[in-house]
Amino acid sequence: MIKKLLAVLFVFNCTLSFAQTIKTDILVIGGGASGTAAAIQGARSKLKTMLIEQGPWLGGSMISGGMCIIDGNRNLPSGIWGEFRRRVRDFYSKTPGYDTAYNATLRFEPYTGAAILKKITDTVKNLTVKLNTPFTGIKKDGIGWDVSVSLDGKTATIKAKVVIDATETGDVAAKAGETFVYGFDSKKQTAEALAPDNESSQLQDLTWIAILKDFGALADKTIPRPEGYDATAYACLKGKNIKQMLNDGRLPNDKYMIKWAECGNQFPVTADNLKPENREAFYAKARLHTLGLIYYLQTELGYKNLGLDDGFTTPDHLPYIPYLREAGRATKGLVRMMLDDVYKPYDRESKLYRTAIAVGDASPGQHYTDANAPKINYPPFPAYGVPLGAIVLKDLDNLLVTEKAMSVTHLVNASTMYPSVQMAIGQGAGATAAFCAFFKTTTQNLNVRIIQGELLDFKAWIMPFTDVKPTDPYFRAMQQIGASGLLKGVHKTEGNVTRLLFQPDSLVATSEIKPTLEEIYTRGFLWFNKEKPGPVFTVGNLLSFISETTLTDPHTLEIAMQKAWKEQYKFASPFDLKRPVTRREFAILANRFFNPFARSVDIAGRMVN
Repeated sequence: MIKKLLAVLFVFNCTLSFAQTIKTDILVIGGGASGTAAAIQGARSKLKTMLIEQGPWLGGSMISGGMCIIDGNRNLPSGIWGEFRRRVRDFYSKTPGYDTAYNATLRFEPYTGAAILKKITDTVKNLTVKLNTPFTGIKKDGIGWDVSVSLDGKTATIKAKVVIDATETGDVAAKAGETFVYGFDSKKQTAEALAPDNESSQLQDLTWIAILKDFGALADKTIPRPEGYDATAYACLKGKNIKQMLNDGRLPNDKYMIKWAECGNQFPVTADNLKPENREAFYAKARLHTLGLIYYLQTELGYKNLGLDDGFTTPDHLPYIPYLREAGRATKGLVRMMLDDVYKPYDRESKLYRTAIAVGDASPGQHYTDANAPKINYPPFPAYGVPLGAIVLKDLDNLLVTEKAMSVTHLVNASTMYPSVQMAIGQGAGATAAFCAFFKTTTQNLNVRIIQGELLDFKAWIMPFTDVKPTDPYFRAMQQIGASGLLKGVHKTEGNVTRLLFQPDSLVATSEIKPTLEEIYTRGFLWFNKEKPGPVFTVGNLLSFISETTLTDPHTLEIAMQKAWKEQYKFASPFDLKRPVTRREFAILANRFFNPFARSVDIAGRMVN
């Protein structure tokens, strides 16, 4: 009997030990916009993926933080972000007054966004999601990592080949040993023309958002007077157009997102406030500040009919987390994304645009209650690509960072931190992690083109060309030619927005393509010396170059191309060797026949021989 009991206990202990150690290819820590997208992509790339989130919802700032009016990337519906966007629009398509236009600002109720993300993740094979699961520690294990978490109230170890730190505050990378910089970089440090002369630790304010619901004119939803309430803190609102401010934050079903500047619910934050040991007490003060604003709105401004929506299950019905715009940024990324990578991507010595794994266009915000904070006069902000090296840590193999911990400058973070941009970045991080896990390698041996190719397979964008829609059958060809640098995007400013255009119907200038063709192809220099094409490249020039690089008989190629021109490629213009070739025609045929995208580039975007 004793022997049998000992045997049972032995089996039980083995089972318990097994349950406390979990193995996975990819571990994503943090279920925000980037973390959720990273986990989805990692799993869709057929790698075993686990996502842990310390809160009850996925979505981070965008959902758990109530930031549910999304303007950024509305012209760039890349991959998983585009999928989420479509699902939200489909959900509300029959809601009266809901704007379902292609590039309309996205508006949704937070719990609807959470339900949509849950539905997506529930249907992804190879993906395990654990909510209410705090991260507690991390240590290196060979080329992978051992991560400690609190799972169902017990400590568990997750052994992962690759870890993605998608926390809002870079907690995982910090515990792994990464160092961070906070606030403004100086002009001397980054050589950015818009940077202030002196560095500053000043962070953008956070906002503890509130979601209010209109319960009808006769309703009284006044909350109890918050602790420490001071009406003078919100007095500047008496001169504001409150109805317009509410309308700007309008959500479906008579709800409003309250994210007000100045004496609204912005709240100053410091690096010290964000330390794990100080965070809880600081966040409690920020919540009280927002509750004070709601109480002021109800009692001083007469909006008793507006009450806190009960979608969040917190005791005060405020979101689970704040909308945090800035935290510590990694100091040791493989590359550091600068403002010139946004405004002048083609003029830089490094060609980081060639390594992009995500796209963004969010206008940079400047949210400071401190009147002495530096004010940056950003010119109209262009759409841009996010380089692969900005999410990779130089000294910590197989640990990737997203959210505010990326290797970018303060001025760039003001855009890349935006939730829809982060969802695109997260997908890029997921594909990068999948590359390392699949090939059993480290982040020191990344293949940019393979990672980008995987992203394109899953409908993600690597070039922010807003005039080429993803429904175009040759969308990928134009993305790949753009990423090669053979045909460069053109900035076009409209008001406060600058778009990056491919201009597919424009003509191809010989001076634009010659440097890259000679850089990529050894026979290119000889061809240009022999053919001496004019200022505008023609269909005949293109066919001649294809013949030269593929060693195809010119006459045979011409006959085949004439037949395929309309039947296969669906070109609208006539086949005429003397006619100038359009950028669309050039991109499709170049991608098909001599494929410059296949040429490897390093992490700085330089061609690899």
